[in-house]
Order: sequence, then C-alpha cells, then structure tokens
Amino acid sequence: MAKKRANGEGSIYPYKEIFSAYVWVETPEGKRKRKYVYGSTREECHNNWIKAAAEAKKGPVATKTPTVDSFTDYWLKEIVKPTKAPLTYVYYENHSRLYILPYIGKKTLVKLIVKVAREWLNGLVDVCQCCAQGKDAKRKTPKCCAIGECCESWTTQSNLEGAHVTLSAMLTHAVNEELVGKNVASLIDIPKARNRRAKRKVLPWSSGEAQQYLQHAREQDDALYAAWVLAVVMALRRGEILGLTWDVLDLDAGKLRSQDQLQRVGAELLHRETKTEESDDFLPLPPIVVTALRIRKAQQQADAKALGDRWKNKLNLVFTTKYGTPYEPSNVTRMFAARCKASGVRIIRMHDARHTSASLLVDLGVHPRIAMAILRHSKIDMTMEIYSHPTDEQVRKALENLADAIFK
Repeated sequence: MAKKRANGEGSIYPYKEIFSAYVWVETPEGKRKRKYVYGSTREECHNNWIKAAAEAKKGPVATKTPTVDSFTDYWLKEIVKPTKAPLTYVYYENHSRLYILPYIGKKTLVKLIVKVAREWLNGLVDVCQCCAQGKDAKRKTPKCCAIGECCESWTTQSNLEGAHVTLSAMLTHAVNEELVGKNVASLIDIPKARNRRAKRKVLPWSSGEAQQYLQHAREQDDALYAAWVLAVVMALRRGEILGLTWDVLDLDAGKLRSQDQLQRVGAELLHRETKTEESDDFLPLPPIVVTALRIRKAQQQADAKALGDRWKNKLNLVFTTKYGTPYEPSNVTRMFAARCKASGVRIIRMHDARHTSASLLVDLGVHPRIAMAILRHSKIDMTMEIYSHPTDEQVRKALENLADAIFK
C-alpha cells in the first residue's frame, strides 16, 4: 500500500527507482506549467519541492533545465576557457568527452541525483576504454577489441578521479547559476579501479650514470646539452627548459629565473607562466650550468648567422631548432631517450632526471628545505614523499650508522 503523503508534501510519487514531484509555475512566456523536481528519497524530493514552490511564488520560472551535455558545452566555452589555464581546459574537456557525456550526457541536470551519479561512476570501473573509445578500431590492423577479443583496458584510477573532479567542477557552476540545488558529485566517493597494475617505480640515475650521460652529450656537441644539464643539475621541468628565455638569465652573476614554460595544448604550442609561484624564484647557477649555457649561446649565434634573415627566434628562447623555431616538447622527450641509448646509460623518462636531482640531493645530505627551494615545490611533503627515493645503498648506510651508534 502506497504511503500517504504528509500535509504540504505535494504530489510526490515513485519514478524509476527515485521520487518525483511537481509544482505549478508561471513560465516567462506567461503560461502555466508543471515544474518537476526529483530526489533519491522521499525526504530529498520533498525538500526540492519546497524550494521549487518557494521559487514559484517569487515570479516566472523556467520549466526546462539544460542537459548535462548542453550545460557542459556552455561551461567549457564560457567559464573554463576564458578563465582557466589552457591545460586545465584540455583536462576538463577530455574527461567530459570520454568519461561523462557518453554515459550521462542526455540527462537533465535536475535528474542527475546522487544515486544516478554514484551508479555512473561505479559503472565506469567496468568499462574497457579500448572498446568504449574505439582505440583498436582506429589501428590499421585491429588486434583486440575490434575483432571481439576485449583487452580489458579498464578505466584507470586517475581517470576515475579526473571524471569525478570534472563533474564536480561543472556542477559547482550549475549550483552558482541556480540550476540545481546541490553538487551531487561532492556527495559520492570515488571507487577503486579494476586496473591492478603496480604503480611504476621511479629508479633515478646514480651520479655516475648522470655524469656519463652529460659527458657523452657534451662530446657530441649536442644542441640540447645545456637542456640536459638543466634537467639533471637544476631539476627543471621539460616545459620550463623549453620556455626559458635569455631575458631571465644572468650568466655573469650566475642567476636564473624560470618564468615561463612551453607546452603543447591541443593544436597550439603555448609559451605561458609556470605552474606555481615557487617556480618563479631566482636560482643560483653552478659553474657547470653557466658553462653549458655559454656553449648553447655560441651554438645558437652560429645558427642565426648561418640563416640570416630566415632566423625566427621571436621569443628569444634559449633552446630552438637550427631555424630559430621552438622545439616540439614530445620531440625533445624522444631526443632525451635517444641520447640515453647512444650514451649507453639506462633509459629513463626525461622527467625522471628531475627525480635524479632530488635523489642525489638526499644522498648528499642536503636539508629538505634547501631541496624544496631547488625543486621549487609549494609544499614540503611533495619534496619528501614524491621526489625523495632512497636507494638500497642509502638504506644500508643508514642502518650501519644506526648499528654503530647503538653498539658504541
């Protein structure tokens, strides 16, 4: 037997495993229509009904609310793109397009209740993204999902988190614009991904490997020798190295201020501000770095002289191709790996050169606060937890010192 409605509860009824109700309102066009509200429980639906009824008393009310699809499009174009960093826009756009809109894009914002949002996010765990995105079908010779042999490329934990963050950010603006009463994404937990692959363990170079790599690059007159020195010695990120200009370098005083970074954002190569204020601090340059940059300056001047009027270094970048144009970041990553192979050292990612710097600083006994300044972190825990990787030798030495202290 259906539960009797309480006084003032309005027309609340079960609707597809949730509850729905409506309020008679006057539309901006002067028509009298029903405005529907929803809730996971009768109580939630009743509260939404009370808000809708109060809104109806104030004046005309729009009865149609946008879908997740249409509001996301508006949010990306009118709110995110004009106000956020380009990479933030790309991040939100990618997660919306791949993980949100294909599943809940057709739902109206008012029907996106907690239960629906939770079922969507939990359901993503069991989605093979190779199948969902048609990755295998795009290959010249399909080898798994497109021929009926699912490769089980489940949604990763980082993409589950990214989808949740994106939906929550979008709904925050929907709340601000009074299209919905609350941000349902903030009320759900992120499930654990099915992908059980172990997190890649970073194995930075030893001081000997770093020296071998840089020495080989110097002997080969590598145009990016100074870039590799900055990555290993100064712990600069790839974007900071490629965005470095001669304007922020004082080679006589031995100082550097990393102001900008060069990044590929979609079809654009952007020269933009660094990610944190700490990244803009002045850093002293050791002699090896100053020497490497002077070598680079001579190389670039020779390239400019050979090219004459065709030289194109408008941004005054330190690292340019022989034509004066910026380097493509992905190409520099490949050149780093190629140099690893040519020099005979273990191949690591270019970003792991930064890990190498941090690890060697720890090995040298540098105080964490000083390491934090060199690495330009905003929080000390990033220095301690992310970039400090004690080696077996460091652990062994520490235990030997502990044993010596005890048995003395």
